[in-house]
Amino acid sequence: MDYNQLLEDRKLRGKEIVKSSKLTYLGDKWLVPSQTGNGSYTVKLEKDMPTCSCPDFEKRRIKCKHQFAVEIIVKKQIDEQGNITVTKKVTYSQDWVAYDKSQTQQKELFLKLLNDLCKTIQQPQYVFGRPKLLLSDMVFSSALKVFTTFSLRRFTSDMKIAQEFGYIRKVPHYSSVAYYMENPELTQVIKELITISSLPLKSVEQDFTVDSTGFSTSRFDRWFDYKYGKEKNIRKWLKAHVMSGVKTNIVTALQVTTAHEHDTKFLQPLMIETSEHFQIKELSADMGYSSRNNLDAIKEIGAMPYIPFKKNTTPRANGSSTWHKMWYYFMYKHGEFTEHYHKRSNAETVFHMIKSKFGDAIRSKTETAQINEVLLKVLCHNICCVIQEMHELKIEPNFFVEKV
Repeated sequence: MDYNQLLEDRKLRGKEIVKSSKLTYLGDKWLVPSQTGNGSYTVKLEKDMPTCSCPDFEKRRIKCKHQFAVEIIVKKQIDEQGNITVTKKVTYSQDWVAYDKSQTQQKELFLKLLNDLCKTIQQPQYVFGRPKLLLSDMVFSSALKVFTTFSLRRFTSDMKIAQEFGYIRKVPHYSSVAYYMENPELTQVIKELITISSLPLKSVEQDFTVDSTGFSTSRFDRWFDYKYGKEKNIRKWLKAHVMSGVKTNIVTALQVTTAHEHDTKFLQPLMIETSEHFQIKELSADMGYSSRNNLDAIKEIGAMPYIPFKKNTTPRANGSSTWHKMWYYFMYKHGEFTEHYHKRSNAETVFHMIKSKFGDAIRSKTETAQINEVLLKVLCHNICCVIQEMHELKIEPNFFVEKV
């Protein structure tokens, strides 16, 4: 293990100490409990090098996990005379007043904002035959079904409420909603609505992250394993490649694929789609997206790429000056690089928000309907994010398309 990786490992252990233990400040030193439960160690934040009384630091004289634990919860200020002032780091608590209002009024505002979005849908021209249900009504119905997490039959009463408020003209039969979910033309319509739903936050978001997550289906792949002489099966799942803002967790672009599509090739199309409406200053992603082409593409749009390098990576640029510069930045200013890179963890927050509210499984049976259901989950998530920022940032949602 190299030196940088050793420090990173200790920093992670320091975070575990902060999460599981209470650190005590005694004026000029900190008492950090031992993870083995045998007493505690003393950490002092000296001017030149912090010290710790643990055997690890005494033997190796390099920063230990106890020192990292202290640095996580304090900040150190040194004046011109060399005096050290230690204060606790500023923490940002949840705006509970705004949160409570957004949650208690969420369903009411969700119906209103979803209705505003569906008004942007153009109804296909009627040619001949039996008149079809309005496309805007069917998108509204499909999104509301996903939002409620009810079955097709049980969410019919919600549709009646929506009709009473004037959000739809006619309550469709639940089988009609299932039929429209299988329409491939609906896929592009929902993706456009996802883009439009993110626009009210374009003045807020400048830093973005990209990652992927899976949604399980009710279908299985089956095969006969000749080695063990028995049939095996595995559940099928879809993969959502998502680009999102790190401040509000709004999704700005996504692509739904089969389970085994590699992440790397989706960074550039998602970034280009986002850059049409947002000014991107930073873009962070995990090692799976690390490539010279991706770093060059991010730099070309005027953004900084924060993608870590693999252990066997060399600084050889092969024509990419961005790769060369970012490798040295990653190796020799690792702490500064990591502060930006850790914004990538907000992608996990986005996935948790979507799955905890709207489920991590897909109920639809056909492939097209499954893709549309995943897209609708993301659309519902975006509307909920806008509702939150209506109360927290006092924004007024205005769904219109304006390119950067």
